Amino acid sequence: MNELAKALISTSAFAPPKNILQALPEAAALEKPASAIGGATHSIYEEVWHMAYWQEISLDWIEGKPTAVPIHASEGFPPDTSEPWDSVRDRFLAGTQNAAAIANDVDRLEVIVECPNFDAPARTMTIHDQLVSLAAHNAYHLGRVVLLRQLLDTWPPPDGGYTW
Repeated sequence: MNELAKALISTSAFAPPKNILQALPEAAALEKPASAIGGATHSIYEEVWHMAYWQEISLDWIEGKPTAVPIHASEGFPPDTSEPWDSVRDRFLAGTQNAAAIANDVDRLEVIVECPNFDAPARTMTIHDQLVSLAAHNAYHLGRVVLLRQLLDTWPPPDGGYTW
């Protein structure tokens, strides 16, 4: 497994996504913890739904499907919480597996893909660059999930996560 695939599904610069999301009850996933400086802007559920949403768009682009980006950032977060937490989590984790499989197909990594935009001409980039961008996006939001879990006192998960 190459480093890019590890950054998507395994231990790389942080704990594996499946560990970060492990053993989290739906009630905790939906909670927005308060802090001394205010409350969290998004719940874990919303963070994971957001990652799954953008990951699906990235994977569509890689597969040649010209999926448009939303006009407003708010469209990249769930309109409600009707999708069960387990489904949101599993959808995100399945997407990471798909992305990692593509990352390991080194013959495809230099293929150019089109990334549509709502207010500008479509960008182009290699599959490799799209996956690097996806891994960075997921890492950012998974870090937010870890912080939320720490605030909810549900960290570390049973299979481990960094605690420093």
